[in-house]
Amino acid sequence: MFPEFTLRFARLPERFYLRFDPVPVPEPRLVAFNRPLAEALGFDLDAFEAQGAARWFSGNRVPQGAEPLAQAYAGHQFGHFNPRLGDGRAVLLGEVTDRQGRLRDIQLKGAGMTPFSRGADGRAPLGPVLREYLISEAMHRLGVPTTRALAAVTSGERLFRRVPEPGAVLTRVAASHLRVGTFQYFAARDDGEAVRLLADMAIERHYPGLLTAERGEGERYLGLLEAVADRQASLVAKWMGLGFVHGVMNTDNCTISGETIDYGPCAFMEAYSPTMVFSSIDEQGRYAYRNQPWIAQWNLARLAETLIPLIDDDQERAVAKATEVIKRYEPHYEAEWLAVMRAKLGLEREEEGDRELVEALLEAMQAGCADFTLTFRRLSEAVELDAPALFELFETGDGLAAWLPRWRERLARESADSGAIAARMNGVNPLHIPRNHQVERVIAAAVEHDDFGPFEALGEVLAEPFAEQPGREEYARAAPSTERVFRTFCGT
Repeated sequence: MFPEFTLRFARLPERFYLRFDPVPVPEPRLVAFNRPLAEALGFDLDAFEAQGAARWFSGNRVPQGAEPLAQAYAGHQFGHFNPRLGDGRAVLLGEVTDRQGRLRDIQLKGAGMTPFSRGADGRAPLGPVLREYLISEAMHRLGVPTTRALAAVTSGERLFRRVPEPGAVLTRVAASHLRVGTFQYFAARDDGEAVRLLADMAIERHYPGLLTAERGEGERYLGLLEAVADRQASLVAKWMGLGFVHGVMNTDNCTISGETIDYGPCAFMEAYSPTMVFSSIDEQGRYAYRNQPWIAQWNLARLAETLIPLIDDDQERAVAKATEVIKRYEPHYEAEWLAVMRAKLGLEREEEGDRELVEALLEAMQAGCADFTLTFRRLSEAVELDAPALFELFETGDGLAAWLPRWRERLARESADSGAIAARMNGVNPLHIPRNHQVERVIAAAVEHDDFGPFEALGEVLAEPFAEQPGREEYARAAPSTERVFRTFCGT
């Protein structure tokens, strides 16, 4: 059923990983399978059979040609460096080439205790597996670069976290699992050869345009840093435009590919607040919504430190070159963010006062405790006339009332009529997001009652985030006061 594995990471020297076979589970049962993704990856769906698939995706049976391994990496976790993290509950089966010719990692998450588990059980509870499945697929549909979910299997085990929960295994697909922390692992060991091998792999896999004859070796590695910085700037701008709070922007969760990875304590804001934090362990607000762009820059500086010896033989020159790239991140991010926000406001032209216009709306939303997603969605109804449904989102609408004439005056300078502006706004401002209370509802149904119907229904809604879906209006509503979720938890 599986496509042919290429095993490129497994052909690196063995200090890059530890061989590890998934630990079998007692009663694997397939509870979710992403057929469109499987088709895109080149799976033989004619050979698909649920019971057999459960054995593959639980790790009870290793696909032919796979060489399972746990990857080594380090990371700054909440600002503190841990020199040895690694895949503590994940196993990389290998890489496959999808139907578009792109390499894709296939990884089992929750596959059992590995040599990197640091005393943990290496398993994943069902709740976090379903959360990652729903939110990563929703992010994909929203146009955000992300790892994706191919399958979810219950294990027949009971795990103990905050409360006893069923165990599960997630099959995750990624452009790669190379992280800033992967580079840090070897840099901390003064293993320059390994850092160079990683950099070469990253360039070949993600940035082949850097492999040009006119680009010198040092310039190529500097180009890698710049390319990663550009993708991170674009990625975080997209998060900010959706009100998404990642929650654990540690360097081991910052990918070289520019994909979102790790959907532990993450969430989408409802009432707009720039200081919003959802992670139960982020007590200082390090990864609050407003801090995300600058944490990304901080993580990039850590990547730059590992590449210094590759950029130039003269350390002082290398540091100067890398520092300039890190400094350029800020204006690049600002441009990416403003482009995202312009589109959300229906603006195609660029004008000098656009940033102030965006910030004024956000201030009005904060003062009025307005829902982030619904405010931008309902703005399309107010292109010409005040929309009662928009004002209903604000506890106090004075700021919005003062802002709307400024926005309409700005729209008047666009070369499109009101209908076209509203249509393009609805094409970038989603109606449906994975709202925290809805995600918790479907997890509760699955965990407490073995009922996956609500999970499947929510997944169907999130597959069309920009579309009006008659009969499913409840999915677009903000949480009632009795169901608001302000804390989310990691599954380890």
